[in-house]
Amino acid sequence: MASGKAKNLSKLSLRNPKNKGKPLGPNNTKRQKEKKKKQRVNNQNPIEDKATNQNTQNSNNNNSLSNATKAQPASASAQLSFFLDQFQSGNGVKISSLELESVNDKCILDLSESLDQDVTLLGKHVMAAFGPSWKEELCEKHLLNGKIDPGSPAILIISTSALRSIELLRGLRALTKECHAAKLFSKHMKVEEQVSLLKNRVNIASGTPNRIKKLIDIEALGLSRLSVIVLDTHPDVKGYSLFTLPQVRDEFWDLYKSYFHDRLLQGSLRLGLYGPLSSGNELKGKKRSHIE
Repeated sequence: MASGKAKNLSKLSLRNPKNKGKPLGPNNTKRQKEKKKKQRVNNQNPIEDKATNQNTQNSNNNNSLSNATKAQPASASAQLSFFLDQFQSGNGVKISSLELESVNDKCILDLSESLDQDVTLLGKHVMAAFGPSWKEELCEKHLLNGKIDPGSPAILIISTSALRSIELLRGLRALTKECHAAKLFSKHMKVEEQVSLLKNRVNIASGTPNRIKKLIDIEALGLSRLSVIVLDTHPDVKGYSLFTLPQVRDEFWDLYKSYFHDRLLQGSLRLGLYGPLSSGNELKGKKRSHIE
């Protein structure tokens, strides 16, 4: 019997070299279980570290967006300088000295320096821009023959996307209770629906460059009352803005040159840049030419 047990132990040792010279028993089995448990824990650590790093990165991104959202208003001269730089780089041109004489700080909306530029404060900035007449210009809902044309807003807000347009309009809810704002973008909105809405009085409109231009082209969106344009310069999650997102940027400059540039030079229109003045992700390599 003893010799039989010895043979069995010998076979077990040969099958598992780690057990050579070590009899199997409760203590040995317990150590093996503890070792496997530690291995499982160690294997999980990289996943935990990765999750921790991801959470840290997301937190940093949120902080960056928060800081961008709370951008302080730039002076009129800083806005003008930035806008002219973007105009020249975006169109591959250089503004002539004659045009520069007509473009000055009076063409730029002097935003309130006491307010941050987040969505919730947009309404206060807009009210300040219109001064004492803000209620008459932005809140009344009745058409006035010879004075108020249908489908002609007093202020137009231009942004990169439908979602951003809607977000900006949330900051103007206090001004649009009586006279609803016009949503001028293509997502879930047909041109025919917008044409119908623009047959009424419109004080505030918000949308994207391509749809805005299309509605002006077909004479559904009027410009007779337009005195202020707000350009949303807040970057998206990828760092692109109205001036740097390739297709949208081209559509904006097409709209601007077609309908707004001459009005700006004549002094009947003011621009306001709402958000941080950062070049962000720009397209490069366009050759410049002079406009005389």
